[in-house]
Amino acid sequence: MNEQLTLLCLFILFSSLSVSFAAVGDGEKNPFTPKAYAVRYWDKEIRSTLPKPPFLFSKASPLSAAESAAFVKLAGQNALDKRLPEFCAAAKLLCFPEVVTSLEKHDKDANFAVYRDKNFTNYGTGRPGGVDSFKNYSEGENIPVNDFRRYSRDSAGHKDNFLSYGTEGNVVQQSFHTYGAGATGGTGEFKRYSDETNVPNLDFTSYSDDANGRTQLFSSYSENGNAGEQTFSSYGKNGNGPTNAFTSYGTESNVVGSGFSNYAENSNAANDTFKGYGVDMNNPTNTFSNYAAGGNGAVERFSNYRDKANVGADTFTSYAKSANAGDIGFSNYGKSFNEGTDTFSSYAKSSNGETKVGFTSYGVNNTFKEYSKEGPTVSFAKYTNVSTTLSVSDSAASGRMVNKWVEPGKFFREKMMKEGTVMPMPDIRDKMPQRSFLPRSILSKLPFSVSKMDDLKRVFRASDNGSMERMMRESLEECERAPSRGETKRCVGSLEDMIDFATSVLGRNVAVRSTESVNGSKKSVMVGPVTGINGGKVTQSVSCHQSLFPYLLYYCHAVPKVRLYQADLLDPKSKAKINRGIAICHLDTSDWSPTHGAFLSLGSAPGRIEVCHWIFQNDMAWTIAD
Repeated sequence: MNEQLTLLCLFILFSSLSVSFAAVGDGEKNPFTPKAYAVRYWDKEIRSTLPKPPFLFSKASPLSAAESAAFVKLAGQNALDKRLPEFCAAAKLLCFPEVVTSLEKHDKDANFAVYRDKNFTNYGTGRPGGVDSFKNYSEGENIPVNDFRRYSRDSAGHKDNFLSYGTEGNVVQQSFHTYGAGATGGTGEFKRYSDETNVPNLDFTSYSDDANGRTQLFSSYSENGNAGEQTFSSYGKNGNGPTNAFTSYGTESNVVGSGFSNYAENSNAANDTFKGYGVDMNNPTNTFSNYAAGGNGAVERFSNYRDKANVGADTFTSYAKSANAGDIGFSNYGKSFNEGTDTFSSYAKSSNGETKVGFTSYGVNNTFKEYSKEGPTVSFAKYTNVSTTLSVSDSAASGRMVNKWVEPGKFFREKMMKEGTVMPMPDIRDKMPQRSFLPRSILSKLPFSVSKMDDLKRVFRASDNGSMERMMRESLEECERAPSRGETKRCVGSLEDMIDFATSVLGRNVAVRSTESVNGSKKSVMVGPVTGINGGKVTQSVSCHQSLFPYLLYYCHAVPKVRLYQADLLDPKSKAKINRGIAICHLDTSDWSPTHGAFLSLGSAPGRIEVCHWIFQNDMAWTIAD
């Protein structure tokens, strides 16, 4: 009797909900899918009579009812990692592919074109001569993962070419372990390596250790990258006569961290050149720890290092410590247009008196702690050791420079929101990997905090210090950051959580909007008819921006004192409508950083001007419904 009653209730429920599912597509006719539940949740929580936003519901979990039930059970048992590949595929998540180990020796020349996701173990070990070419390797891959372990170890005269390697990738992870260790002669060339990638994570561990006369060239390495990290551990350690050149390394990249640990330590007659390293970078952080320590007759050159960069910080700890007859030159080092911070701790300490250190045209805001107390000759030419205040003309020049990172049109003044205005449209395309929300029933069973990083790494099979761990850690740290004055914030990984946060701030009569398409990106557009949302009055909005995480995660925050506009965007020549844009203007910028791109590009300072920007693809703004 109870079973028949249950079936009757389910039948009535199914019948009564059929109208709601039609509002967002035919795929939600099964009332037990996570997407169908999200539709019902919207109907229950939202009082607005506006149509449901298709762009938002397209992000709901695609799991079927059966898949959702199975994965909820696994999550409850802490066993999702046992079926991670199926979970990632079914739920449309960002997960790293499994990389199969290859133990092939490869004793002949090889050309790896249009190749991807491989683990090269013992590749080229002990090989005499020959050339291997990795051209267009993993190009355009979304999540390329490659591991080169013991590659070219103990080889003689072996040449490796990495040309256009891993370019235009998203969340790149490349590892070179004991690469070229013990090799004699030969050349390793990395040209256009990881160019234009998003969040590259590149590790060189014990690279060229104990090598003899081997040359390594890094040309156009990680150029135009976004928010990545490069690590060189024990690079060239104990080498004999190695030559390493970094040319155009990290040029025009955004927020990149590079770590050189025990680089060229105890090497003999090393010759390292950093030319054009970190030029035009935005907020780069570079750490040199025990670099060239204990070396003999080493020549180190830093030319145009971090030139014209924005802010940035470099740390040299125990650099060239106890070196013998070294020659270290910094030419045009750290001449960033916005002051960076450089710290030299125990630099060239206890080095032999024949060691020479020269600083020519060196930047501002630097600290020399325990610097060369015992012997080396140090010369400073054109060293700017006092910070200066930028003049108006200098500020204007800085504004022009920062356009390398802040696209024209990314930030603009409120007066531009007027019909007939022609203005540049930035690239508003979503460059994040495509992912979906998780259903709350699964999300609530997953760890979500920096303190539970080990549990998260186990669930998503993230390697120690790899791209996945760093990606998750950075997003979690931003989520856990204390809100700024007047800000209310929350990170949400389900559609239901986003609805809850928006309605907790704005009430239940709400609307959510996003720019209609990406038409007009990177071109000039004409502003057509403009409508002020909420009558153009000063209001409050909840803005949601994507964060990089395995599932779709939004950083949502409410900031008071904003005005929002909806504007038709026209082709300037034909006057035809090509898009409908949503713009938000922040009226109170007093708590913003002085180095915020908006002030650098618009030429002002916190609290002095309002700042407007478009809502980019897949970002959104919630407001009280008109």
